[in-house]
Amino acid sequence: MRLSSMFSPTAAGLLSIILSLHGLKVQGVNFTPVPSPNLDLSQLGRVAIAGDFDAISLYTFQQQNENSFSTNGSQSLLTQMPNGDFATLATADASIEAMCPFVMQDGTLVGIVVGGNFTSLGGVEAQGVALYNITTAGITALPGLSGSVSTLYCDPTTSTVFVGGEFMGANSTNAVAWVGTAGWTNLPFAGFNGPIQTINKASNGNIIFGGSFTSLGNASGIPDVPDQQVINLSTANITAGGSSSTPGFSDPTNIICSTSGESGPGQTWLLADDTPGFWQAEMNFGFQPTKLRIWNTEQNGQGTQTFRFTALPIHGIMNFTYGGSDGQTSSCTSQCPLNASTTQYTDFHFVNTIGMSGFRIDISDWFGSGGGLDGIELFQDDIYAYAVSSLDEPACSVSKLGSNATATGPWKVTSSNQGSSQYLSANLTGPGINSKSASVTFLPDIQQPGNYTVTIFTPGCRQDSTCDIRGISNVTGTFASSTGPSQSIETTVFQTNDFDKYDQIYHGYVDAGSSSFRPSITLSPLDNQNTSINLVALRVRFQLDSPSADGLNGLFEWNPNQATASTDFRNSTIDTAGTGLQNDALIMSVEVVGQTTYVAGNFSGNGIENIFSISNGNATSLPDIGLNAAVASTFVYGDLLFLGGNFTNTTNPGTPGLNYVAIFDTSKQVWRALGNGVNGQVTSMVPLSLNITSGQPETCITVDGIFNEVLASGSSPAFSAMDGFAIWVPSHNDWLQNLNIQTMAITGQLSASTNISGSTPLLAGTISAQGMGLSDAAELGTSGSPSLNSLGIRLQPQQVGSPGQRKRAVSGQNVTGAVVGLFDTDNGRNTTILGGHFTLVATNGSTINNLAIINSTNNGTQSVVGIGSGLQDDSVFLALATQGDTLYAGGTVTGTLNNADINGLVLWNLATSNFVSPQPPAFTGSSVAVNAIAVQPDTSNVYVAGSFNTAGSLNCPSICLFANGQWKQPGTGLGGSISALTWQGNTQLLAGGNLTVGGNTTTLATYDTTGQVWTEINGASNVPGPVTALSAANSDASQFWVAGKSTNGSAFLMLYDGTNFQSVGDTLGKNTLIRGLAVLSLSQTHTATSLVPADLSLLVTGQLDLPGFGNASAALFNGTTFSPFILSNSGNGPGSISQLFTEFQQPFSASSGSLGVGPIIGIALACALGCIFLIVLAGFIMERRRRTREGYRPAPQNYYEKTSANMSRIPPGDLFRNLNQNQPGPRL
Repeated sequence: MRLSSMFSPTAAGLLSIILSLHGLKVQGVNFTPVPSPNLDLSQLGRVAIAGDFDAISLYTFQQQNENSFSTNGSQSLLTQMPNGDFATLATADASIEAMCPFVMQDGTLVGIVVGGNFTSLGGVEAQGVALYNITTAGITALPGLSGSVSTLYCDPTTSTVFVGGEFMGANSTNAVAWVGTAGWTNLPFAGFNGPIQTINKASNGNIIFGGSFTSLGNASGIPDVPDQQVINLSTANITAGGSSSTPGFSDPTNIICSTSGESGPGQTWLLADDTPGFWQAEMNFGFQPTKLRIWNTEQNGQGTQTFRFTALPIHGIMNFTYGGSDGQTSSCTSQCPLNASTTQYTDFHFVNTIGMSGFRIDISDWFGSGGGLDGIELFQDDIYAYAVSSLDEPACSVSKLGSNATATGPWKVTSSNQGSSQYLSANLTGPGINSKSASVTFLPDIQQPGNYTVTIFTPGCRQDSTCDIRGISNVTGTFASSTGPSQSIETTVFQTNDFDKYDQIYHGYVDAGSSSFRPSITLSPLDNQNTSINLVALRVRFQLDSPSADGLNGLFEWNPNQATASTDFRNSTIDTAGTGLQNDALIMSVEVVGQTTYVAGNFSGNGIENIFSISNGNATSLPDIGLNAAVASTFVYGDLLFLGGNFTNTTNPGTPGLNYVAIFDTSKQVWRALGNGVNGQVTSMVPLSLNITSGQPETCITVDGIFNEVLASGSSPAFSAMDGFAIWVPSHNDWLQNLNIQTMAITGQLSASTNISGSTPLLAGTISAQGMGLSDAAELGTSGSPSLNSLGIRLQPQQVGSPGQRKRAVSGQNVTGAVVGLFDTDNGRNTTILGGHFTLVATNGSTINNLAIINSTNNGTQSVVGIGSGLQDDSVFLALATQGDTLYAGGTVTGTLNNADINGLVLWNLATSNFVSPQPPAFTGSSVAVNAIAVQPDTSNVYVAGSFNTAGSLNCPSICLFANGQWKQPGTGLGGSISALTWQGNTQLLAGGNLTVGGNTTTLATYDTTGQVWTEINGASNVPGPVTALSAANSDASQFWVAGKSTNGSAFLMLYDGTNFQSVGDTLGKNTLIRGLAVLSLSQTHTATSLVPADLSLLVTGQLDLPGFGNASAALFNGTTFSPFILSNSGNGPGSISQLFTEFQQPFSASSGSLGVGPIIGIALACALGCIFLIVLAGFIMERRRRTREGYRPAPQNYYEKTSANMSRIPPGDLFRNLNQNQPGPRL
């Protein structure tokens, strides 16, 4: 392959980097497993969790997290861990569009080339392209391009990476190559005049470029009136050196907008006599001048004879061409001449178009006594409109329609610390942000109609420290009048770029401005950004494209073995196939399957619509004349060509179900549907490896786009895809959601992938994933290492219908998903019961709301039922308990049963599957909620607690006892709201919440069921807020854990050791919400602490913020540190776990925990009695030995042998009559 090198000092600097990478062996990414939690759940029977999540994982690798996927346009390099979850390798500040492995001819992998619309990758500034080292995870920038990269093709046979997109680099536009260790290299044809979307290698070895272009090369259009835009000098910082001291002639600003050619005070700037000097302008923006216009002076016979022009800040002396006095074109560099006469200006044309933000004119020789100037102007070809109006064309511009902008909203001018231009910045407060919150309308000065490339510039966020709040802009444009060939566009631009960038927003026809029409572009915030954002506006550019085509139309085939590119396109079937399409064809994809090339995009012509094939020298339409709308993305899987786009069928309808996605079977030449498709546009299709059925990874196809539902097909119902993401499983010919299998949950977007020999595939996108796609409830395996398993149901969480319902959930529990659960095994049942706020499809196909009963049988089958009608659908169940065959279900529950109101509690007969009749009288109060239910051990008494005032007509605030079919008030003096209950033995009930006892505020109280007295827990005043979670820490709950929110909003977690409260300290993040606590046994001990014994661990559930880690839904606490245990997600955010529930209670060993005062006294008493017994026993033994030594013998044992038969006849009274009479003691 013959290419011209762009090897430069910058590329030379990269050579050492590339050489250092050369020869590295693939080792892949290392993932660090976390230690086993060593839980022993074997004595708990069945164990499950309830919460609000739709994806869940056990924490097994340090790289796991609960992070949501990005919605601000930024994407990351990703890879899959051994457990299937995704790890982020490097994050870009914008989209990643393409990747490929850069392999040298000798087979050495140098790295992965990554292309996109980013300005940084992994924190390294990289404009659109970078190299990722899979061994070191290092990022190497490949500087030299300015713009965005859309496609890459790595060719190992030539050690070359072909790069396409919308960019500039050296002498190429939109296409360039990186060759081996030589760096960026120009292609012989210097790129294209339009953006490139796809690059591939044909079966004959030629390289195919596809996109939106009509000619080769980087030549832009030549305006009818070149150099048409005047660069604004009036707002520049003007300085000078060597100026005259003569009044009226010393001010260097005199010559700005001085275009009359007249000399005089206030119009002329002079140097001091016989003194060289300079005139300098520094602007607040960047520009690329094409022409310098100078009016010389002849004030008092003075004038400038020679000068040089230096570009700032690069300090480069510029080369010019100019018209000499003889009419011939001349050139100059350091001594450019001016005529002594000022009858007209002199134009100097820049030989090279160089970007600058200032310039300096040094006057080296002069006429008369000194130099000077009467006027100066700079011009450029490209047309800019700036958001900061002072940067637009000056008032003295010859154009009557000078470029300008109008702004509405809270904009302020911000100085760039990174680029060269001032810009507008607005801080907008959500929710409710919309296009009316702020806007900037750019009005360019278009003097010549034609095809333009329109670009919008966005300043980087690092310079003003707004990266965390940068928003999304909506850009609309009107480019032609109603009679023009094009009228308007609308697109989205993400503004999260770390460094300055530009985005191409339009490529096509633009009308010239007039008194009745002006092209315009309006930038405003995208609607419905609910958080506060920062929005910026800098400038737009209109660049005239080549006005005539070279005979290309979106397709070009190039032989890399030729030193030059042929412009006789008739010899290429591919080139002529493009020219056979209607003008302005957009080629989005070129795929090669065997000897056939498939071309897809947005085009039509010659019986071809949006896709065709090329083989045997012919371009052929696909069956049914292709597809009826544009194709945006393709992927080849064996003989199958997957396509996504904006189509809904073939052009001649023939295959149903091709809604935005389709398969073309290249071997059978037939169309196939993916179910019935989706309900909106598909933008990308990327392969992903998943474990489906056999435990072995297999290729699936991810479908991303602007849709929210996968359509029903056959017996499979429609299902939600709210984030525009779905997965197709080719081996099952169905969507993953329709398969009745347990697999991982993924949502977000994938934009690119690449295979790496000997390593895990690399992916690009933004993903939120967990190991299991389980919703709101899961079973925890109790044998061996922990595992998560399905309960065989699929819950769908609901949002609570009104703020009042949320207010009633006072326990701190979440009010969506599954809040509470229990196992019931009484009377031969094997039942799992879940309560919360969700919907579920019953076994009979009906809809279950908020309370589900799962009946399992010994043969492994199960049935799922609800509790019938009568309750409001917006009810939320927060507490469950069983007593015999009766299920007590409480919460914010309302409804009517048998004409009786239900409020807070409902009873259900598990044996008859009917509501208990009659129901207990309903609770009353301003906001009734039942948060806890506790059955007294060894009794039928049921205590119901929460927030209420009465039960029926019975005054029963906060807690009520249901016994023998009626309500009773347990004691007096208690008020407030109760969130949690637990028994301390059989007769002592512990309550936590926001309480009052005898009018005194407290958080914890006990109830003595024998004395019927409420007592505040000693030391409860040290608890910093209402208690919302409670758990026993030993067998009789004389020690217990409490958690809640402090009055300052932070979470607290404390142990009551029987005497005092001990806090775990400030170890949880400020966003922590603890919803459940459980003490669990361990199979291996840890170091004991005063908080947690060596053989136990505290499970904390909720929505936890663990410093140094991030979000977790469950964590284990060993007395010193929190270790993540379960991670979950709900939608695009962290999930939460409400509680762990078990079939049997946690057993506590005698060594578990320090003992309370009561047990200590009991043990001491037992020890004392034991010692007394041993002393007496020792004395008895010593006395027997003494008697033996002195000759004592036992009395005969048969003395009463003759009379023993009559013993039963002795009256008992006679036998004991003389027992208390004084008798002489035995003689010893």
